[in-house]
Amino acid sequence: METYFLLEGSKKPPSTPPQYLYRSDNIPVSNFRLKILKGGVKKNMYAGQQPIIILKEGTKREKGRGAQVNNIMAARAIADAVKTTLGPKGMDKMLVDSMGDVVVTNDGATILKEIDVEHPAAKMMVEVAKTQDEECGDGTTTAVVLTGELLKEAAELLDQNIHPTVICSGYKLAADKAVDILKKIAVEIKDDEKTLKNIAITSMASKGASAAKELLADIVVKAARSVVEKVDGKKYVDLDNIQIQKKQGGSIYDTQVIEGIILDKERVHEGMPRVVKNAKIALLNVALEVKKTEVDARIQITDPKQLQAFLDEEEQMLRKMVDRIKSSGANVVICQKGIDDIAQHFLAKAGIYAVRRAKKSDMEKLAKATGARIVANIDDLTSKDLGYAGLVEEKKFGEDKMTFVTNCKNPKAVSILIRGGTEHIVDELERALHDALSVVKGAIEDGKVTAGGGAAATAIAMALRDYAPSVGGREQMAIEAFASALEAIPRTLAENAGLDPIDIMIKIRKAHKQGKKFFGVNVTKGDIDDMIKNNVIEPLRVSTQEVQSASEAAIMILRIDDVVASKGMEKSEKPGGLGPQGGPGEMEY
Repeated sequence: METYFLLEGSKKPPSTPPQYLYRSDNIPVSNFRLKILKGGVKKNMYAGQQPIIILKEGTKREKGRGAQVNNIMAARAIADAVKTTLGPKGMDKMLVDSMGDVVVTNDGATILKEIDVEHPAAKMMVEVAKTQDEECGDGTTTAVVLTGELLKEAAELLDQNIHPTVICSGYKLAADKAVDILKKIAVEIKDDEKTLKNIAITSMASKGASAAKELLADIVVKAARSVVEKVDGKKYVDLDNIQIQKKQGGSIYDTQVIEGIILDKERVHEGMPRVVKNAKIALLNVALEVKKTEVDARIQITDPKQLQAFLDEEEQMLRKMVDRIKSSGANVVICQKGIDDIAQHFLAKAGIYAVRRAKKSDMEKLAKATGARIVANIDDLTSKDLGYAGLVEEKKFGEDKMTFVTNCKNPKAVSILIRGGTEHIVDELERALHDALSVVKGAIEDGKVTAGGGAAATAIAMALRDYAPSVGGREQMAIEAFASALEAIPRTLAENAGLDPIDIMIKIRKAHKQGKKFFGVNVTKGDIDDMIKNNVIEPLRVSTQEVQSASEAAIMILRIDDVVASKGMEKSEKPGGLGPQGGPGEMEY
């Protein structure tokens, strides 16, 4: 017979078979089995023992080895999804979202961002790509593939009953050692145009823009070098000072860098000049409109003459504003806010080119490009606040009109105008240019590069295998597993190029044993080659970030041995622990 222990004051259920006891019966609680009911979940426990946590109904829980295996499988599935895009011979992915919009790319970060990932461990892999993209701009696919390989190697160690904490400890030692090795094998470079161009070409070799990589590399290097600033003796490149404008039409070869800023705006009045040479530019953060009162106000007019006087006064206020601009010597006005129709008329009569509702970011770039100062009060506008541009003109692309502010003197902000046959080509070009600009920025700031083509990864793997025995213990196996995971990079490059990965790996290892530490996979020749001589190079920070991001993500996933997934709240339920009817939930013991 099952015994139920009920609280004093509880109603005795009508069913008779079980024996019910009340607290008033003075029978010790420890003598009876307690059965606790809550939310449909039934658990037996004995009094005096630690209470069992009762999870909400519908909650899923995976523990121990099962949770680890599932997490590793999910993370590896994400890595396999982007693996085929690695390298110059990598393939592209076509991604179609729920709205039917299509993205064609082989950029790892973009692919993972567009995929709607459900599994929590897989989401952590997406974060790896996102971090790599934000920090370095390039190497996203490599970071994700490396994370997947580290987890694959860890799964084999788990099968040998090696504890996850030991694997994590070994991976941490290996990652720190790998960064040290990278710094030793890195090559110092000069901030010259040819080297930076080679870095940009390496970044774009695997992108859809590879057909025009020479032209685009020149554009990228020119733009990046234009905005270099020196801070405390160190070079610094702020990519926010490089504006990228996309316009569908023309071909990739029509893409150009402009020493100035492109505004996706047209002049506000047809009577204004379309072209202004030797432009003196006023940047206004104030509306050229009649000021509205701060509070609700009503004006009572009893006479038609009063109405005309009121309108004349408004017109006079606008005329004063335009006269103030004209007296400062400005012949171009870029306004962040609105421009009244009457003010547009006066500006056109004065022969001033005006643009309204420019973006704040564009205003800041214009200030850096032209040397102008953004003015918030027209009465303060003087000739000293004006910027200079050799040419301001309105150009038409298809149905759209744009304003070009060009020929600036020593601009600290520049623009790149991207052209391409279709919208998908233009978008992929933008991604390629973003990656190339990021790696050129890294090279200018750090002044160090590593060999591409899997050469750096192989060099680290060889050094880690020599280092592992000095550590000893079970961590040694984890360090060797880390080395094997790194070799997946040259192996994947060979596979994607249609080469035999085993033959390539044997050749690379042999070359590195002979001291040829810059040898990697030359996918064009289908053999191994010296990557530095072939100008296949990438900034040191890209390789370093790849190793650090991958190892940290792998360690985090490996340390998880319990996954508790709560069921989403039903629509009928209300927050705050209330049941479907809004009544209080049952007490938990």
